[in-house]
Amino acid sequence: MTRASRPLRIVVVAPLRYPIREPFAGGLESSVHHQVRTLRERGHRVTLIATEGSDHLDQSPPEFVLPAVVFDDPAEATDTTYPAGYLERALPALERALQYVADHADDYDLVDNHSLHGVPLARADRIGVPMVSTLHTPTLPDMLAAHRSSDGPRSRFVAVSGHTAAAWATEGVEATVLPNGVDTDRWGFGPGGDDLVWSGRIVPEKGLHLALEVARRAGRRLVIAGRIGDVDYFETEVAPHLGVTAHYVGELRQPELAALVGHSGCALVTPVWEEPFGLVIAEALVTGTPVVSFAVGGVPEVVAGSVGAALVPAGDLDGMARAADDLLRRVGTDAAARRTVRQDAVDRFSLRARAAVLEGLYADVVASDVRVPGVVTAAGVPTDATTVGGRQRASSSLAGGLSTVRPVGSGRRVVTA
Repeated sequence: MTRASRPLRIVVVAPLRYPIREPFAGGLESSVHHQVRTLRERGHRVTLIATEGSDHLDQSPPEFVLPAVVFDDPAEATDTTYPAGYLERALPALERALQYVADHADDYDLVDNHSLHGVPLARADRIGVPMVSTLHTPTLPDMLAAHRSSDGPRSRFVAVSGHTAAAWATEGVEATVLPNGVDTDRWGFGPGGDDLVWSGRIVPEKGLHLALEVARRAGRRLVIAGRIGDVDYFETEVAPHLGVTAHYVGELRQPELAALVGHSGCALVTPVWEEPFGLVIAEALVTGTPVVSFAVGGVPEVVAGSVGAALVPAGDLDGMARAADDLLRRVGTDAAARRTVRQDAVDRFSLRARAAVLEGLYADVVASDVRVPGVVTAAGVPTDATTVGGRQRASSSLAGGLSTVRPVGSGRRVVTA
């Protein structure tokens, strides 16, 4: 894999809706935040396109600041809906930010796209800068349609798990697998404890209501941390069960969250959807805290045989309670066992190691692009199908995400950090 011969000039496109700052709205926002910070620490010039209030906007022009979601009635807030009129403001703002990149293509080497909307993919053939897009979710129709609408060179894709890559491959999108990372310095070793812990977005698909029942069956106290992403779900399925044996501590910043997880005996992970990755699993394991989870989506890849993790079939609450009890006895407060769990997780999920692999992917993509001046119209539209925003794509398998469409399981690249 190629290594960049100089610091790269990277534009990171964050998802809409929530600011990229602590306390993080979810694992996606956390991943983007740490990626920008780590790349800057490694010497790259990184500018961020993100909603107002985000960190890391200090080097961004005003065009890169997008409107944030504000619900007039907080009770109506969910992670799957927008306030009336929001997208009518936010998507054109994203278009303007990308047009700024196209108008200043000589100032950038790469666009690193994490948006869950199709706008960046639709512009990949006329932005003038090669694009890498990370697939954080199951397939999204808007993103697929936008990718297919691109006439010229398209985005290169990275997926957070083999499961996610396989789902997109069925739609003809090939992706390199690069798991999410954890800052193993900030998520330090924890001594464990007697309580169970659940952390994450409090939304129906994360299944907190099931974790509450598991804790009851296990006879253990459950401590809950996370942002309420669906007020109605919280009030009807969670709040009635809070009390002495189930305690909600609210949204926590990363240091406080790491301390809570590290002082817990076992983490419960209860997704009721095809979880693409499960960052909370990696975070818990890095502190030495064992994890029991439903075996769905990309979760088995994150667990990957860790001595501090157990998988049970989706919905098997009795099985999860038994597994949690076993992990609490074997690992919960055993310092030696917890250090073994942590070391395995550090080896697999180090953010620093992931950044080094990501740099190689970036360098490959940039190396496949040859800048050809003077071929773009004032509107930023290529003058022919082979030139894009002042650059001409070299003949390379890295030039576009669909250069070779491979069926699932036949040669998709997997990169481990």
